[in-house]
Amino acid sequence: MALAFDDFGRPFIILREQESKSRLRGLDAHKANVAAGKAVARSLRTSLGPKGMDKILQSPDGDVTITNDGATILEQMDVDNQIAKLMVELSRSQDYEIGDGTTGVVVLDGSLLEQAEKLLERGIHPIRIAEGYEMASKIAFDHLEHISTRFEFTAANIEPLVQTCMTTLSSKIVNRCKRMLAEIAVRAVLAVADLERKDVNLDLIKVEGKVGGKLEDTELIYGIAVDKDMSHPQMPKRIEDANIAILTCPFEPPKPKTKHKVDIDTVEKFQTMRGQEQKYFDEMVQKCKDVGATLVICQWGFDDEANHLLMQRNLPAVRWVGGVELELIAIATGGRIVPRFQELTPDKLGQHLAMRMFA
Repeated sequence: MALAFDDFGRPFIILREQESKSRLRGLDAHKANVAAGKAVARSLRTSLGPKGMDKILQSPDGDVTITNDGATILEQMDVDNQIAKLMVELSRSQDYEIGDGTTGVVVLDGSLLEQAEKLLERGIHPIRIAEGYEMASKIAFDHLEHISTRFEFTAANIEPLVQTCMTTLSSKIVNRCKRMLAEIAVRAVLAVADLERKDVNLDLIKVEGKVGGKLEDTELIYGIAVDKDMSHPQMPKRIEDANIAILTCPFEPPKPKTKHKVDIDTVEKFQTMRGQEQKYFDEMVQKCKDVGATLVICQWGFDDEANHLLMQRNLPAVRWVGGVELELIAIATGGRIVPRFQELTPDKLGQHLAMRMFA
């Protein structure tokens, strides 16, 4: 073995015995793959269950993550072995399909590999072992169906759902507030669930984090939480029964699509241009007032002149709201997203929503 350096000064090792090495085949290859899977399962075993310990993970950038969630741990781990990568995919699939049990499924997989290794040593073919596991899976599934208990719940009686949700939070950092958080989670899911079709669109639920405060400050908002300030500090922070104009057009004068140059050499020309700009802004703001809007939510920014006019006309506004948030606001309020001021009409306003902005 020799140590060498490449053109960038990075060291690498030259193995002189590389030609004499051979690929792993047969039982040795199976055992190597089983050992890789067992190593991944062993690293997660200590974080399983209510007495499981949290793990501190440090990324290459120096960011520190403290968690005992199996999917999060495996996402942060840098694994090269293909079998270990399959276990990472297994945990990710469990998190996507169920949302819980990401640690348990990897630990169970490691135990199955450990038992399979003993069968391999006894000369049993891997395909026969896999077929045996398939048969055992069907028997276990039938037994679970037999011993399972059905919990009946309604929109008025959510206690069975809350109790079930609390079991998934017992091993997390938030377990001291698990009752409150479980109720919030259940009420949020029921708010967007279609119980007749047994379908839930989880994309309609948004988790917004704010720096500072305590876990006890967590609350459920039936509506849309927009982490934005009003465009002017003197605008009201709370508006009841708002008529919302949802705009994707900016409060700015129209711009030519070609290159242009404006020469202003006299005070009169400057005042004429400023007057024309003010006329544009006045027409835009007045259009919003004429259709009955009491709040303007815009995807783009405001010119200072437009912001001043909105303040003078007592028309609160929020700017730089993302496209996804605009779509959610339109769904929640029944409004329509308007691309041009000329298309703004009273029937396109969103209504029946109490807007509260978070500073």
